[in-house]
Amino acid sequence: MSKQVKKVGILTAGGLAPCLSSAIGFLIDEYSRVAPDVEIIGYINGYKGLLKGESISVTPEVRKHALYLTEHGGSPLGNSRVKLTNKKDCEKRGLVKEGEDPQKVAAEQLVKDGVDVLHTIGGDDTNTAAAELAAYLAENNYGLTVVGLPKTIDNDVYPIRQSFGAWTAAEMGASYFAHVVKENTANPRMLIVHEVMGRNCGWLTAATAVAYRKLLDTQHWLPEFGATREREEIHAVYIPEMPFDAQTEAERLRKVMDKNDCVNIFVSEGACVPTIIKELEAKGEEVPRDAFGHPRLDKVNVGAWFAKQFGEMLGAEKTMVQKSGYYSRASAPIQKDLELIQSCAKKAVECALAGIGGVIGQDENQNDEIRACEFPRIKGGKPFDVNTAWFQDLLTAIGQK
Repeated sequence: MSKQVKKVGILTAGGLAPCLSSAIGFLIDEYSRVAPDVEIIGYINGYKGLLKGESISVTPEVRKHALYLTEHGGSPLGNSRVKLTNKKDCEKRGLVKEGEDPQKVAAEQLVKDGVDVLHTIGGDDTNTAAAELAAYLAENNYGLTVVGLPKTIDNDVYPIRQSFGAWTAAEMGASYFAHVVKENTANPRMLIVHEVMGRNCGWLTAATAVAYRKLLDTQHWLPEFGATREREEIHAVYIPEMPFDAQTEAERLRKVMDKNDCVNIFVSEGACVPTIIKELEAKGEEVPRDAFGHPRLDKVNVGAWFAKQFGEMLGAEKTMVQKSGYYSRASAPIQKDLELIQSCAKKAVECALAGIGGVIGQDENQNDEIRACEFPRIKGGKPFDVNTAWFQDLLTAIGQK
């Protein structure tokens, strides 16, 4: 163990995922086990708390019961969306003074707090920010180690094979829709659009669809009295990586509507976003963007767009848009995710004590070995491979291929 590591800081940032509390709990538990003398603090509300110098200490009582956190969703430390290299946004939000460099403010706060290792738990934006901070620290000889952990239910971070919380989000989204789908019995010719999170990547939508169909496999049906699997099936899946012809799909789905009196669609929140933005801007509407430059998807409203387009073409009497994202991402992790989080947390502590920075995860370029993936290799927007066998099997099963 490196004798230089006396104090560790932890922060969570970005949107929620079913892993944040668990990752914190496993980190605290592992440090308490292998390096009990290392002091631990948590920064409140992510990079915002780091810039403001707001933190809480991990007490002996917290260490004793740290694994209680694995039972919870959300983050006990709180999150925020702050980009340290976006000086104007940090100034506007009062996180730094005019003319200050947020990275320098963050670095000096870490030094002031006596932190030797900073653990960042977040998705592509969080870990990109961590990479930039790590580079700044190295260039300016601050001597701090940054060790990230990859959370995002989109599962779209290079070169991480599986990001924390994604499996859980798919299972929770499936469970959510298993209730929502019953709404198609409330009205004739019903179109239900299930909007699933996924800005650039369709993995979560695809995985949620597969998980939902596995739930259908466990059901008993009574077609003689109207209880048919066909009414609760997924009839179409649309993701950012897969182009489609709306007219051709409408003709296919119109037949489904005529036969089953309903149509159920799964769509990624990022599907067709460029097309929708063009339509909005052509009307003179401005699409707001966040601190990272991403279009605000709640303003783009992909689900509503699909409901309007297909509702008219299918002759739907009623349309409904339901979004499972906030339900899914706030869940506590399922066992499979817990095992991945714990394995990576152990590696994170090992690397931190050895002074090795990077983002801990299954490196898909190193035979999925759990290791510290070098920061320069970390970036978001990894697309889902639509040729993946289980996705092609899904499309075949629902008649979309």
